[in-house]
Amino acid sequence: MRSANPDLIIRRRSILKFSPLAQVGIALTSLLSFIAFTWPLYLPKSALGFELTQDHYWIFFLIIPFALFFLGVEINRGQIEITAIALLAVLAALAAALRQIGAGAVGIEPMWFLVILAARVFGATFGFSLGAIAMALSAILTGGIGPWLPFQIMAASWIGLLAGSLPKRIQGRAEIAMLVFIALVAGMSFGFLMDLQLWPWLVGTDTAISFLPGAGVDENLSRFIRFHFLTAMAWDIPRSILTATLIAITGAPILNALRRTQRRVVFIDPISERERERTAL
Repeated sequence: MRSANPDLIIRRRSILKFSPLAQVGIALTSLLSFIAFTWPLYLPKSALGFELTQDHYWIFFLIIPFALFFLGVEINRGQIEITAIALLAVLAALAAALRQIGAGAVGIEPMWFLVILAARVFGATFGFSLGAIAMALSAILTGGIGPWLPFQIMAASWIGLLAGSLPKRIQGRAEIAMLVFIALVAGMSFGFLMDLQLWPWLVGTDTAISFLPGAGVDENLSRFIRFHFLTAMAWDIPRSILTATLIAITGAPILNALRRTQRRVVFIDPISERERERTAL
């Protein structure tokens, strides 16, 4: 596609893309976050040198700046177009506002369908950033800042990353069906992860569903699964069904609207005379 200026050519790029260094940083942050979620299953007290209690939860708040640090670095370096930043801000604010609709209701969180659809159109990096910023903004709006927030941020980021990584060649009804399935998985996974980080502190030590320090992975996993299904399914199932239903009903028109927005966000890069001649051919 040629531009009016012969020294320029219009190139369509990913609307939001981190540098390789930032991608490595995000991968390391995700790895640390995964350990923070899952350590009760396999990390004995002796490996830590101390017994990890709720008093140590402040350590995991380091995940918040790490999760958002690399986005700030890319913006400061001018690696992300201002149009992408504006679009990210608008969608994050909208997703955060949608989450307030179901505040206090069991699993009613409409934000997830927007995060999934936007990530589908704009890609994995955009989805990761949208999930993190929307969740952080939602916590600020509601005052829901606590030890659970870094875990919520990373879980939301992973959902956006997953939705943005789906095969692009799938279109039409198959695409909607795929996104409905992802919505069901995302709704259940978010609740699963939130329970996993909360479980060691929520139940006493003398029940069949309590966290047992030093026990094997199979023993603690069995205890956690029983805890999860006994206590949280009333939240996870409504969240999954609501998200899947919203995507099934509104997915096609919203995807079309987002893709029209994507087509209008055009980046122009200067290229050499030789490259321009090759493009013309």
